[in-house]
Amino acid sequence: MDAYHQLIATIALIMGTTWAAGINLYATIGVLGFLGLTGNIVLPEQLLVLQNPLVIGAAGLMYVVEFFADKTPGVDTGWDVIHTFIRIPAGVMLAAGAVGEVNPAIVIVAGILGGTISATSHSLKAGSRLMINTSPEPFSNWAASILEDVAVIAGLWTALHYPIIFIGLFIIFILLAIWLLPKAWRGIKALFIRLRQCCLPPQNSTPPGDNVPMQPPLSE
Repeated sequence: MDAYHQLIATIALIMGTTWAAGINLYATIGVLGFLGLTGNIVLPEQLLVLQNPLVIGAAGLMYVVEFFADKTPGVDTGWDVIHTFIRIPAGVMLAAGAVGEVNPAIVIVAGILGGTISATSHSLKAGSRLMINTSPEPFSNWAASILEDVAVIAGLWTALHYPIIFIGLFIIFILLAIWLLPKAWRGIKALFIRLRQCCLPPQNSTPPGDNVPMQPPLSE
């Protein structure tokens, strides 16, 4: 029974950390490091580095930067573009570290799954933010950012303390992602098409030859 609980806890830790890393990596690292440092959770040996006060401090500093960048229309999209190359690799490393000392093949599988989960949550976050930025007011950005921060902290807490409940919620998230990602992609394509139409000069549909004025016939 202990092995079963350990397996469930490990699965929830992998899913929770990689899902949260795709939304807010620095909050994820900070929460894991703080909980491990204060003894609220026991991190796998490969993740003990997150308890280092320097790591927690750096994560906290970058969280403050992201807190403001994430609530500024336009800046949040640029921030997400840059973090495509940060959150997904971090999800791979967190997943690989969460499985502990096991068969290297299992570590590779965990890393692949972790990267996929991080990419999924990151894509939903970035895509939804891009659509929200079409609204002229900033309040929707603030609301979305605050909800994301709350979801990351609450999701990690649930994954660490109630792993079975989190796994159930995670399955619902995956089903929603399968349904939402194609719709978000179509919405983003339509948005770029509209932007291109607004930026390009209107095309003249009249053939060039039709614009030449007709010359009167020469009198004999």
